[in-house]
Amino acid sequence: MNDAPDQDFPAQTTGTRGTATQIAGRARATIFGEQEGRILDRLAALDPDLMAYIRDFAYDTVYERPGLDLKTRELLACTLLVGLGSPPELRTHLRGALRAGATETELRETLLMCVPYLGFPRVVAAFEQLRLLLEAAKKTPPTQQAGDAE
Repeated sequence: MNDAPDQDFPAQTTGTRGTATQIAGRARATIFGEQEGRILDRLAALDPDLMAYIRDFAYDTVYERPGLDLKTRELLACTLLVGLGSPPELRTHLRGALRAGATETELRETLLMCVPYLGFPRVVAAFEQLRLLLEAAKKTPPTQQAGDAE
């Protein structure tokens, strides 16, 4: 296990508080990273209103509330998605937790905490999603950070 944040999932940090327009979408951009467009397009293909509700309420309202940092919110989201048995969404939020600064150890401990409440089958399935995510990250070279291209 690795306690250091993974280079393939660089933590996104925020500076001083900005205007509402600047703040909206910051959590979403951190969680989704370069996959934001693909994820929103997939949701819009299901239903444009559903995509807007998820984008505007879940990410641009609930995720932007004060009181919890983004890493904590993402670890909670992972826990809830294990309970719901939603592997594709869980994988998105495992990646999002890493991008928000969680370590592999923190993810593993978060998933293990689910065992007494949700049972082994759900947690085994969650660990499979984590394994697939970490394996894919090892095979993919780190992408350049925004602003590093020049």
